[in-house]
Amino acid sequence: MLTTTAIKVLEPGELDDALAVLDRDPVANAFVAARVQIAGLDPWRLGGEMWGWYVDGRLESLCYAGANLVPVCATSEAIRGFAERARRQGRRCSSIVGPAEATAELWSLLEPHWGPARDIRAHQPLMVTTAPSAEIAPDPYVRRIRKNEMDLIMPACVAMFTEEVGISPMAGDGGLLYQARVAELVGAGRSFARMENGKVIFKAEIGAATQRACQIQGVWVDPAYRGKGLSETGMAAVLRYALSDVAPVVSLYVNDFNTAARASYRRVGFEEVGAFMSVLF
Repeated sequence: MLTTTAIKVLEPGELDDALAVLDRDPVANAFVAARVQIAGLDPWRLGGEMWGWYVDGRLESLCYAGANLVPVCATSEAIRGFAERARRQGRRCSSIVGPAEATAELWSLLEPHWGPARDIRAHQPLMVTTAPSAEIAPDPYVRRIRKNEMDLIMPACVAMFTEEVGISPMAGDGGLLYQARVAELVGAGRSFARMENGKVIFKAEIGAATQRACQIQGVWVDPAYRGKGLSETGMAAVLRYALSDVAPVVSLYVNDFNTAARASYRRVGFEEVGAFMSVLF
């Protein structure tokens, strides 16, 4: 019997099927799963389309196509289908990001049409923990940012983004979307910082969050305070909040060339369990 395959945009009524695919790897899929759990599958609310790869009528793989292009539990056959759809549609995303093997395969098919990329982070270790290390005491001065402190946290967020990504998040729309995202995390109680004299010297956020797993992002230390262990004690504090208030598994991914950060995260209790890849435009 011949196997039939198809690719299409998921409809809102297919939410349970999509969540079942996402739940196969709750850590790696946390970013997409969090968006789907909040917004469902309506493209307007989701901020993009969710493409589905079907084998004999059964949903097998997903690809989120919004500001980021993210393959989810994607087989090689599904990746070829997603790449062809993305090629025909034209590039609308600012990055391709996801598990390293699938993302590399997707990019190899799209690079002749979308390349060159502005930057490629081919191996970004995915790190996970379910318990903090007893060796690093949490910084008692790290706390949640309050809603009336947006003017204090924004400069640090912009500095982190610019340093990490290579461009300012204030470009293009004047930073409206980025400010809205920061405000969303602050409002949800998932933005943390240590301040001295009214200035942020350490900050991090709990970004994607589901009941199964959450992801720490945006870790930043003021350059004047680096080398003093603030990243470790600060991360220990954020990790404590994450495990007690958000999810039983906490993850992050980091550039492989950032050996200092990787060592710090290991001391806080994280272990490398896989790798992501990011293609930046």
